[in-house]
Amino acid sequence: MVSYDEELAERVEDLLGARRDATPKRMFGGIAWLVNGNMAVVVRGRGGLMVRVSPDDHDAMLAEPGTTTTVMRGYPMRGWITVAPDACSTPSDVAAWVDRGLAFALTLPAK
Repeated sequence: MVSYDEELAERVEDLLGARRDATPKRMFGGIAWLVNGNMAVVVRGRGGLMVRVSPDDHDAMLAEPGTTTTVMRGYPMRGWITVAPDACSTPSDVAAWVDRGLAFALTLPAK
């Protein structure tokens, strides 16, 4: 049984699947894409996306519609943005968020 939005996951896969440095991995009740071993974007089990961004850009990203700071185990995670399902419902929305996550993940050293 799949607990995440399969259509959204297919859109992300279409954007990242051809990259040799991107690997999908099930986690957080959804599916994450790791780029050079660093998480870039997650299709959440609870819907929407979780996107890794530069901590310096975090506050600016919160100005985007449908975004909040990701909270894990009660702790806000600076550098991670949760994108509500309605804010990533179009292919262009998904592409924009995937591009942001990919861009930041590529700045990190490979694991």
